[in-house]
Amino acid sequence: MGGDQSFYVPAMDSGQVRLKELGYKQELKRDLSVFSNFAISFSIISVLTGITTTYNTGLRFGGTVTLVYGWFLAGSFTMCVGLSMAEICSSYPTSGGLYYWSAMLAGPRWAPLASWMTGWFNIVGQWAVTASVDFSLAQLIQVIVLLSTGGRNGGGYKGSDFVVIGIHGGILFIHALLNSLPISVLSFIGQLAALWNLLGVLVLMILIPLVSTERATTKFVFTNFNTDNGLGITSYAYIFVLGLLMSQYTITGYDASAHMTEETVDADKNGPRGIISAIGISILFGWGYILGISYAVTDIPSLLSETNNSGGYAIAEIFYLAFKNRFGSGTGGIVCLGIVAVAVFFCGMSSVTSNSRMAYAFSRDGAMPLSPLWHKVNRREVPINAVWLSALISFCMALTSLGSIVAFQAMVSIATIGLYIAYAIPIILRVTLARNTFVPGPFSLGKYGMVVGWVAVMWVVTISVLFSLPVAYPITAETLNYTPVAVAGLVAITLSYWLFSARHWFTGPVSNILS
Repeated sequence: MGGDQSFYVPAMDSGQVRLKELGYKQELKRDLSVFSNFAISFSIISVLTGITTTYNTGLRFGGTVTLVYGWFLAGSFTMCVGLSMAEICSSYPTSGGLYYWSAMLAGPRWAPLASWMTGWFNIVGQWAVTASVDFSLAQLIQVIVLLSTGGRNGGGYKGSDFVVIGIHGGILFIHALLNSLPISVLSFIGQLAALWNLLGVLVLMILIPLVSTERATTKFVFTNFNTDNGLGITSYAYIFVLGLLMSQYTITGYDASAHMTEETVDADKNGPRGIISAIGISILFGWGYILGISYAVTDIPSLLSETNNSGGYAIAEIFYLAFKNRFGSGTGGIVCLGIVAVAVFFCGMSSVTSNSRMAYAFSRDGAMPLSPLWHKVNRREVPINAVWLSALISFCMALTSLGSIVAFQAMVSIATIGLYIAYAIPIILRVTLARNTFVPGPFSLGKYGMVVGWVAVMWVVTISVLFSLPVAYPITAETLNYTPVAVAGLVAITLSYWLFSARHWFTGPVSNILS
């Protein structure tokens, strides 16, 4: 510390000191507070986005029981995953996040392969998240237009698949433009997004049950189990686990806090805080949102029916009917959908931010084709090429929806399973190969680290199996769940690329400090 010398020399940020120890020079602008770091993860988890766009899944598989209890079940186990990640993040606060951790924890022999697999699952999972978030926003905009022009039964305008893809492309283009701005602007937008999510949930969870003329009883909300899914599945346990998909899909993307650590002040402390607070606050607010809306659910089959005014979009129908039955016009419901649409927009924007930081770090270590291109940083200290690459790939991923919605659903499942596999690899290494050598940073789970780590790993294994189960019987080409095919395909491609090429030249994370 050198006595009085610190008076003359500006003290180096603790995250920057650690980054230098890990062998990287500071290239990005370190400008994010702990709240900004939290805000980016919180707006990617975005309970308004995940719950609104996948509420149909929860309603169809188990109804309010799955939604109300499944949320806490998935949330509790996800918190174990988050705690384990936060502990590792505290020790290794770099933009590479997960794949860098895997390299450090695997030891010299396995580091290249561990970081290669983690990195590709992470980046492909993130691209799939951006694709599915912005695609769901395009679908939501289409439903808003449909209801604004009279609804399905009143001659409303329903865009074709090509119109939805066009909207999706436009949204991604705006997100890439916004992400080309300096991090200080993104930080402001991120904070705005977090506040919008918090206030949006509070407004909707109180307003919708208040306005609804027909309310469910508390007994219905907490005990009604919907077995009428029309998909040939009758087992209670099976229905419940399929309904969990909504909760698990929603609580993802908090690795963003790790990817933003090179831009966060005191990242070895604030990165972990960002991860844990984003998950914790999302669990509480998400539950409030689910409860509020579930009190407006009285007739599940009519909400899911494709012949209703919203074309089967349950939450849109709930909002629309609440206002129409009370005031004779559904305009208020359309405005409420607008509140959600803005949250989804912010969610997609933060997803592109996180994607681009991952692509920047992964290419800095030479793992991607044309690596020098993707880790270029412009004079505003933004990895601009990585931003536009992420937007383009997410657009291409959503093109699968034109071919078949089944193919697109497999893509969305990569968003959940692919990301969670990337989350689990460093945790597995932490509790096995590195159990005696791991040196925790300022945030440590202490003696509970091993237990929490194993619980996290077992949960990821469990959801990977659950999300690969068939979601309809009898199984045909249309009803087959392509998740295991998509995930196995990703494993096959990344492993083949490794065996035939990358193992000869990819050595894992590379220091960029010239000695």
